[in-house]
Amino acid sequence: MSGTGPVEPGADTHVRRAARPPRPFAGLTRHCGGHRRTALAAVVTLSAVAAGCYLYATRPQPRPAPPPPYPSQVVDFVYLTPVPSPRTAATGDFTFGVALSVRAGPPVTVTRIAQNSAGLSVISSPTAPFQTKSHSTRKITITLRITECEKAPRNAGFPFLDVTLRNTRAIQTHSFILGPRYAQHLSAALRDACGNDSP
Repeated sequence: MSGTGPVEPGADTHVRRAARPPRPFAGLTRHCGGHRRTALAAVVTLSAVAAGCYLYATRPQPRPAPPPPYPSQVVDFVYLTPVPSPRTAATGDFTFGVALSVRAGPPVTVTRIAQNSAGLSVISSPTAPFQTKSHSTRKITITLRITECEKAPRNAGFPFLDVTLRNTRAIQTHSFILGPRYAQHLSAALRDACGNDSP
């Protein structure tokens, strides 16, 4: 071949159009675009969680429920009347009724009924411990047994009963003064049983 001019393609050659060179950051852009979407979703999620936590932490908190009352604050112990018994005349026991009322709060348990005189012992029916529900009244029969006339009071001016009460708040021993009728009836029972032997 001689002469000058463009080189002709051979018989088995084809003209190919040159491919466009790849853009250097195309794959990276696609890759980073996916990461951007993921990061954006994570930021939105974290923001929502943070907002929820903030609202939960700053919302008005309900006041805690007040504790139940002390048992002595809600219990009434009221003298009723002497209870006649065939045994009373023979033994000198003084038996009477009281009404125990629980005005509010949880149930109250009477764990002990006592008095301060060494010459008297106390028996109750029902026998302690027994429970009384809230907003209810229970009748209790109490017998004061005269054990020693010389130690029993002659004139029970302000006699009282020590009653140990328990509820879910506390255990308390409270002295209940049962009033002038109780004092008169107890003094009469002591005079009948002991005569002039009581001091």
